[in-house]
Amino acid sequence: MTNWTIFQPSRVTATGPTITALLLGHTSDISLNLRTVSPSNTTGRISSPSCEGNVTQWVLTTEQVGKNAVRVQLRLERNLRLCGENETDSDCCPKPLCVLETLQVSACVSGTPQASLLIQAKIYALLLPANAGSDNNKTVIPNQVYQPLGSCPCDLTFRACDVRCCCDKDCSIEDLKLFVSHCLPGLFGGQVSPAPDYHCSVQSSENSPDWFPFLCVHSPPENNPYLGLFYQGKKITSKPGPSFQSPVLSAPLPVSAYIQGSPIFSLSDQYFTIPQKVLGQCVNSAPVAFLKNVKVKCVTVLHSCPTGFPLQTLTTDLSSKVKNGQGGDVVVDVIDEVAIDMSQFISSTDATSDEGLVCENVTLALDYKFYWKGNGITSITLTRIVGAITLNRSVTLTTRYSAVFLNGELMGEPNSGNPGYQVGRPVIAGTLDLLDNNTGSVQRTPINVWKPVSDGLCSTAEMKPVLFGENSTSGCLLPVSRQNLTQCDLLREAVTALQAALITATYVATSGNPNPLTMTDWVNISFVTLNSSTTMENTTSSCHGVPSHQHIHVWSRITGMVQDIPQRDIRVLQVSFTLSPWALDCGGGDVSPCMDPLETKLFPITSSVTFSDIPIHTGPPKTRFQVNFTEYDCNRNDVCWPELAFPMTKYYTGEPYSQSLAKGLILVFFFISASILGTPWRQIRQAWT
Repeated sequence: MTNWTIFQPSRVTATGPTITALLLGHTSDISLNLRTVSPSNTTGRISSPSCEGNVTQWVLTTEQVGKNAVRVQLRLERNLRLCGENETDSDCCPKPLCVLETLQVSACVSGTPQASLLIQAKIYALLLPANAGSDNNKTVIPNQVYQPLGSCPCDLTFRACDVRCCCDKDCSIEDLKLFVSHCLPGLFGGQVSPAPDYHCSVQSSENSPDWFPFLCVHSPPENNPYLGLFYQGKKITSKPGPSFQSPVLSAPLPVSAYIQGSPIFSLSDQYFTIPQKVLGQCVNSAPVAFLKNVKVKCVTVLHSCPTGFPLQTLTTDLSSKVKNGQGGDVVVDVIDEVAIDMSQFISSTDATSDEGLVCENVTLALDYKFYWKGNGITSITLTRIVGAITLNRSVTLTTRYSAVFLNGELMGEPNSGNPGYQVGRPVIAGTLDLLDNNTGSVQRTPINVWKPVSDGLCSTAEMKPVLFGENSTSGCLLPVSRQNLTQCDLLREAVTALQAALITATYVATSGNPNPLTMTDWVNISFVTLNSSTTMENTTSSCHGVPSHQHIHVWSRITGMVQDIPQRDIRVLQVSFTLSPWALDCGGGDVSPCMDPLETKLFPITSSVTFSDIPIHTGPPKTRFQVNFTEYDCNRNDVCWPELAFPMTKYYTGEPYSQSLAKGLILVFFFISASILGTPWRQIRQAWT
């Protein structure tokens, strides 16, 4: 039989409102007493355990967890909220250090203490954010055109203060006092690299040098290489947990002015909707968000002629009135087009006869263009493409829906750098579109490589854009039969068409923020033509010269530095092809592709991209003779002493010599004035006086 009794642990330092310990040993006749104790003024020790308790702000509970074990728990019965100004409620904490006391729990048998638990409680008040009681869970993302996203990257927790994140709006003044001297430094702490000493905004009248402010530099804060660094154009939607109650959807609330991401409303205060994809499935009515481009394709298997929206539409329904966000409304202008080539909409058919039911005026595409300015919509145009479908048994129909927002005549596209390309951002390319005034505008078109999905076949493969600085190789599989290998010209044309669909652009942007109207910001894409003069030796089961591999080679160069960050521009982009023979291999016991002319075998079609750096300094290094005896030759030496007197010498050709001489003399006058009025001359005058 156990005769001893102990607390485990016997001493506890509490920083929270709950304290737990175990009482082990003989616990059948044990009674627990709680009291508040204090150390002796003379010895500094706690008094001996006592079986007499007193009233405290703690509640003591016990739970038998074993034959010889009892869980002892203390819970603080008070509010840890920090009192506000002029608040008289006694339940809150008047100071940040809310509880500071020493407790003693005694285990007694017949009035005699057997064991004791000593608790040192040091609990601070809870610091809640100012907006903790708000019901608005929506985070408004600012318009990227006017304000960069990522102004406070260390703000990771919603409605809570992140430690050492001094730009977190959820941190109160009391929070900031705890770590104001230990804020996260640099960019991820919300602090862009400090401005250099020569910037006009960092100098003051106390520490200004003599040359200030004559030669300080004015540069707006928007001109820094970190803009757009945190904006990737992607959104992560929250995943709600399981719920056994269906949510009650509130009615839409129209807004007076549109902001980025807010829904667009019709004149009847309903959401303006178009068919979109939600969770991978096409829905017929999904709200359109302001300044959010949408482009989807929906696949539908038709067994009969469609009768409802969106495959059957009326002009009166599409030509609706939409609120423009500025107190007025705009009418959707519908433009009808008839599809001539139905191959891009009908992917497969299951025909049982040559004749079938003809479905007239089937809506194949709805392309919306929203023209916007400021926080409003100026006009909306809708291009509806209709066509006739011959329905035998079933038809697989692919319809297209899009909504793009155009500022003026140009669509707002995200850039890939400022000004040089950033690694991991898409390479910007496009095609030239001649305008009415004989000027050209480059319409952006991505450069893609293969992105195989599901079964890896080219018929189901998707495309992914080429990312700057990232080499990659990808491909898909094309089923080819022995009958296809007897028609090598058609096979080569089919493979060439598949590879050409990856790159439809003819120009590539040299920088990450090109101007579509300035042709100097673009260079031609170099396509290496296939050598058609090579003799093709084809057999009944093989084809030579198939362009199965497409290679994209990009040459880039560092053109400068912005705050120690290299700025890279694209100089050359070349697209080449590798020709390879395709032949059936009937080894290994699998002879069905060689026996059955319709049996297929999978052949790979690949694409790759490689990035190369162009060295800044080209040519062989100069010899000692060239360096020593050409120091005054500005065309052959890196150091040109006559250029030291810019802009007063004739070596400066940036402007006429008379203007450069006048500006140089004015600059000399400023230097002399600054020297006379500066600190050295002032000290000389004071000493002389």
